[in-house]
Amino acid sequence: MSNKKFKLTYNSPVILTFAAICIVVLILDMITRGFTNRLLFICYGHGSLLDPLTYLRLFSYAFGHANFTHLAGNMTMLLLVGPIVEERYGSWNLCIMMAVTALAGGILNTLFFSTGILGASGIVFLMIILSAFTGVKKGEIPLTLILIAAIYLGQEIYSGLFVNDNVSHFGHLCGGVSGLGFGAYFYKKKFELRG
Repeated sequence: MSNKKFKLTYNSPVILTFAAICIVVLILDMITRGFTNRLLFICYGHGSLLDPLTYLRLFSYAFGHANFTHLAGNMTMLLLVGPIVEERYGSWNLCIMMAVTALAGGILNTLFFSTGILGASGIVFLMIILSAFTGVKKGEIPLTLILIAAIYLGQEIYSGLFVNDNVSHFGHLCGGVSGLGFGAYFYKKKFELRG
C-alpha cells in the first residue's frame, strides 16, 4: 500500500493571486462600508484627468466587486477557466492580457460613459474566449469558439441595448473582444513559429 502524501500546489499563480486580491478588496470594502471601492476601485465615467487616482482606477476597478454575489459569480468562472488559459498561454502573457483588457475597459469607460465600472467581468469574458482557442489546430476554426463568441457577445450586445440592469455590458464586450484579439494573435504566432 502506498503512503503517498498529497500537497497543495499554487498551480495557477496569476489566477490565484488575482482572486486573492479581489477577496481582500471586498473584505476591505465591507469593513469601510463602501469607502475603499468609491476611492480606489470604481472607474468613474468622465473621470477628472487632474485626479491621480483616475489613472490608478483605470486598472484597479477589476479588483473591486459590489458584494459577495458579484465576486462569487466572477471568481467561479475565473477559477474554472483561468488555470487552463494560464497553462496554455503562460503566466506572463496572461498578466499582460489581463492588464491590457482592464486598461482598455477603463479608458473606454472613462471617455464614453457617465457611469462607473467595477469588477472582473471583462477579464472573465477574456478568459472564456481565450479558453475556446486552447485546442486550435492549424487551418481550423473551432465551432465552440464561434458559438461562445456568438452567445456571449450577442447576449451582451442585446442586454446593453435593451436591458436596464445596472450591469456594465460594455465591460463584458471589451473583455470578449480582447479575448478574440489575443486569441487570434497567439493562434497566428503559434503556427508561424512551427512553419
